[in-house]
Formats: sequence, C-alpha cells, structure tokens
Amino acid sequence: MAAPDPLAGVLLLCVDLQPSFLKVIPEHEELLKRCSFVIEAAVGLGIRVAFTEQLPRKLGGTAPALLALAPGSDVHTKSSFSVFGDDGITDALRSPDIEHIILCGLETPVCIYQTALGALDANLQVTVLSDAIGARRSADAAICLGSLARAGVHLLPSETVFYALLHDAGHPFFKNFTQLVKKYS
Repeated sequence: MAAPDPLAGVLLLCVDLQPSFLKVIPEHEELLKRCSFVIEAAVGLGIRVAFTEQLPRKLGGTAPALLALAPGSDVHTKSSFSVFGDDGITDALRSPDIEHIILCGLETPVCIYQTALGALDANLQVTVLSDAIGARRSADAAICLGSLARAGVHLLPSETVFYALLHDAGHPFFKNFTQLVKKYS
C-alpha cells in the first residue's frame, strides 16, 4: 500500500489578486511575478490552488494571467474580508482533507490578516508567503504580520516553503522547480 501524499492536505489560496486592487499596491508587478512563481510551483507539486475574488461584479475578476497558470482551479466570490466569512467558501475550506492553507495575495492588513486568523480558528495550519503578499502601506502590513506570527501563523518566503515541501533534490519535481526559481528570479 502506497504512503499517503503529504501534499494532499495542502491548499494554496490566492486572495483577491484583482487588477483593481493590484494597481494601488507599490511594486505590484513584482507581486504578480512572485504569485505566478507560487502558483506554478504549487501546480507542479500537485497542490490544489483556489482563488478568491472580492465583489468581482464591481471590482473585476482575478488577473487572467494568474488564472491561466492553474486552469480548472476553484474561484470563490466573496464580500467579507475574511475568506472564512462567507459560508460557501468556509464549507469548502473546512473539508476534512484540507489541513494546511498557504496564502498569497491582497491585501495584507485586511483580507490576508483576517483570512489567516479565520483559518487558525478553523484549526488549520496557516502559512503566509511573505514575498507573495502586498499592501498599500508597508508599516500597516508589518504590524499585522507581527500579530499573525504571535498568533501562530507561519510567515515565510515562498522559496523556503516550496523547498521544504520538496524535502530533497531527489524529488521528481526538483529540477523543474529550480527552473522556476531561475525564471522568476
């Protein structure tokens, strides 16, 4: 009998990466690049990817280039700032097979912050990818990230997280992953 896949319980949740939000984020092009890297790495490792959109009828949908990197991924519409504030999304994320949520996206002091706390409340492991999140004001983001760390959220750069998921250079995806690192460096 094969050992269970340790990545089966992991979900990459890309929060509100909508052009209407991105355009007001300093260095938003770099953020898009980091999120692209994260999505490609997750897909390559077989990690499920899902997107959320804050009021897409008013604010537009997720950046199409990001959606194209993970075809067939779930896209959840929300009005609450926490992903866990909308019942339909909450039910999907409380699926017994999801144990660990990795977060990237916008905006750190609002939706990322509230979603990370909601995930903790749902007894999920939470990792926020420190180089794949954005905020209009970096001082606000720093305060919120400090609070999340004290609450038990893991705050790590994306490469650190994905190297940890690979475990060693013998992983079948390792060579492709190192090519992604070079592509997005």
